[in-house]
Amino acid sequence: MNTQNAMAQSGIDARHDQNTGKTGASVIIIGGGVTGLSAGWWLAREGVDVLVLEAGQIGWGASGRNGGGCSHHHSPLFMEEQRLWPLMDELLGYPTEFRPNRIRLALDEAQFELYRRALDNGVHHGLRSDILDPKQVRELVPFAGDNVYAGYFYHFGGHANPHRTLQAYAWAMQDQGGRLMQQTAVQDFRVVGGRVVGVDTDRGHFSCDHLVIAAGPHTGELCTRLGVDIPMVTARAEMIVTEALPLMSIGGVDGNGLYGRQTLRGNLAYGGGPHEWMDLADVSRERPHSTPLQTGIASRLAALLPKAAHARVIRSWAGFIENTPDGRPVIDRPAALDNLTVATLSSVGFGLSPASGHAIRDLVMDGTCSFADLSSLSLGRFAKLEPDWQRIQGWLPITANPVNPSTTAAAPLAAPTDWSGIPA
Repeated sequence: MNTQNAMAQSGIDARHDQNTGKTGASVIIIGGGVTGLSAGWWLAREGVDVLVLEAGQIGWGASGRNGGGCSHHHSPLFMEEQRLWPLMDELLGYPTEFRPNRIRLALDEAQFELYRRALDNGVHHGLRSDILDPKQVRELVPFAGDNVYAGYFYHFGGHANPHRTLQAYAWAMQDQGGRLMQQTAVQDFRVVGGRVVGVDTDRGHFSCDHLVIAAGPHTGELCTRLGVDIPMVTARAEMIVTEALPLMSIGGVDGNGLYGRQTLRGNLAYGGGPHEWMDLADVSRERPHSTPLQTGIASRLAALLPKAAHARVIRSWAGFIENTPDGRPVIDRPAALDNLTVATLSSVGFGLSPASGHAIRDLVMDGTCSFADLSSLSLGRFAKLEPDWQRIQGWLPITANPVNPSTTAAAPLAAPTDWSGIPA
């Protein structure tokens, strides 16, 4: 479909407007994480008048603090993700510190069989992987030890710096005329004739022709106000960062239920579950502090890379992520409203962000994705979901401390991944 005709049909004004005093935009995006900012950049580069509203600071949640992996072989967005990441520094005009390839280590046969899924999916797409014996693993990964069972060298995927990538999206979007308002909390929506016509915030009202909601854990809550149900729950995720170590030739190394990378400074930045399920109401009133679960991350990292076990942990992070019942993203235009696009990436948003932003751009402007079948990411797959699905899966919030409601008792529960980002 012709882009200009599509925008005209969808009510989107493609004219570029430098008037920063405007009280609205053709497209308003709620959420200043990587998904929202990527979508904003994709739209702005087409000349669409776009405004991103962020309740806090951009990337203050999981978007700015994650393992930096770019290898989501299980997603319909995978091939677009792989096509785009090597190009992102040039396309954005700012560094992301993307580095290609990935190695996954297995410490036993069960992990080896589980991690083979990436090899099989890569082969399906014509991508190469190598199976590594223990000697080859230790040659490629100097921090690996005698306890390694085997490994995979995926000649695809890679990793990038979440902080730099997030800032790159924001700057690139603004370079193209897109606007960003931080510290702007959404309070309500205005709907007329089956269309969202505006967003009420604590900084005033903003009119729009199309609304995109990509607000992480708050996506479901915001969509509920518009009569759209997105089943999702919130979890606390944690990561640790070590002191700098000598650089490995390939920094994207994970396994043993962990995701992460070595930064260009030499730090090891790793996370992994099990996580704690949270009530969404707690997210706004509880500081996302680290918990004793980070010691489990540290011990598993020491087992994964025993020759780096002496490294001291110098920082830790905890934040809130969202998960859908099947652990997969939702990117869809719900039938309930004519001009609404919703996106929740179910805790794997960073790596998919170049492709998810492209997909959102397509849905907003053309009504359909040009490069992938998004049917497996539609809301329709939850039509027959059990009302008590959270209880069935055991995804229940941890119990509040009756003495001090501001603290919670740790009760890690299983979720449908192996905690390295691979759905079960």
